Amino acid sequence: MSKDLREKFAEAAEQGRAAFVPYVTGGFPDHVTCQELVKALDSLGSEVIEVGVPFSDPLADGPTIQHSSHQALEAGATPASVLDSVAGIAAEVNAALVVMTYINPVLAMGYGEFANRASGSGVSGVIIPDLPPEEAEEWLAACDEHGLAPVFMAAPGTPPERLEIILSVGKGFLYYVSMDGVTGSDLELGPERLAAMQRVRAASSLPVAVGFGVATPGQAAALAPVADGVVVGSALVRRVLEAGSPADAISAVSDLAGELRGALVR
Repeated sequence: MSKDLREKFAEAAEQGRAAFVPYVTGGFPDHVTCQELVKALDSLGSEVIEVGVPFSDPLADGPTIQHSSHQALEAGATPASVLDSVAGIAAEVNAALVVMTYINPVLAMGYGEFANRASGSGVSGVIIPDLPPEEAEEWLAACDEHGLAPVFMAAPGTPPERLEIILSVGKGFLYYVSMDGVTGSDLELGPERLAAMQRVRAASSLPVAVGFGVATPGQAAALAPVADGVVVGSALVRRVLEAGSPADAISAVSDLAGELRGALVR
């Protein structure tokens, strides 16, 4: 049974903090260790956990996640195997699980089949960065049929009229890209950027999770007052890449994740 994404953000707000949304690359460094990473992140109190489906041309991902995706693909990870891996632990975790993928793997499986398999795996929502909402009619219908939240992205340069379109079709939460560029880039949080995030949050009918470039507890703390949730990906994946063993990876990810989550108190 998948969890309600909006309820997870509401739970964090009731506790006086922004929700913690960590990212793992599906099948990296292997399926079993990835499952253990998800369970470890869940035990720390993550409200939502994002699982990336490895793809050969991940346009929105920076070099760290690209490298992890390449390793996962080399080890044989596929969209189906990642969803099967998620299904194997979904009942054990309290966090809502979200899958991030790209349009080509979804088209290869078919909108209906992908939505069916994702929902059956306990996934609550799916992010497809390269699917514009204006072209998502078939995907939206598949999500509606299978009880999935289609999660869309907005960025600092998104015009207000397009933000309205995104919010009219998106569900679960709005993924706000903190800057132009790819994941893992250096994030600077000046007053103007924070004010822009506040404006988007004020205009949004959905919870707003801010991601791309968040790597330190200080950055997380700065974002907590202006966001409903904070997404951290590359900084955690880098810990896995640098680890000497699966046990070391889980320990290193848990240490950083605990610091980041603790910084989200408002």
